[in-house]
Amino acid sequence: MRKMAAIIGGLAAVALGALLIVNLGGKADDQVLGTEDIKQLVREYSSGQSDVKNASISSTELIVTGNNNQSVTYPLPKDEFFVSIAPFVNETHPCAIHSLTGCQGELKGQEIKLTVKDNEGNTVIDDTVSTLDNGFVDLWLARDKTYSVRIEQNGLTSESQISTFEGDNTCITTMQLI
Repeated sequence: MRKMAAIIGGLAAVALGALLIVNLGGKADDQVLGTEDIKQLVREYSSGQSDVKNASISSTELIVTGNNNQSVTYPLPKDEFFVSIAPFVNETHPCAIHSLTGCQGELKGQEIKLTVKDNEGNTVIDDTVSTLDNGFVDLWLARDKTYSVRIEQNGLTSESQISTFEGDNTCITTMQLI
């Protein structure tokens, strides 16, 4: 019971800290929010569970603009890279820096077969996953690598190379299923 209370208290503290930072504006300290806290914020913004004006994610930082137009920047983990992929059949949009609160993909809430292999041929992901309500699948991959990505759905396939170096795109909208 104490452990559950501590966990709930910790989550509440993180949420309150994020709310205060967003409402006050400024630069977040990566000592304040750890890797799992940043990932939780990204999940909340991607799934529409957080009420902010805008949240976008570059190769190095999460930028959140509150409803009061004040922005806060969170540094991303040093060893992990966020990338969001929107497979499509007919419609897509050009994008480089993913907007967690704005980008919309065609295949919303649909199952896809996702395979990701690193440049040494090691399988990193080999699973059936569901795209989010925004049509994207969010991934955290090791930084400074090149990956082969294969997506399959209903007999259609797309393959692409992506990389996770500083300055690389975090929004992949070029994977057309054919």
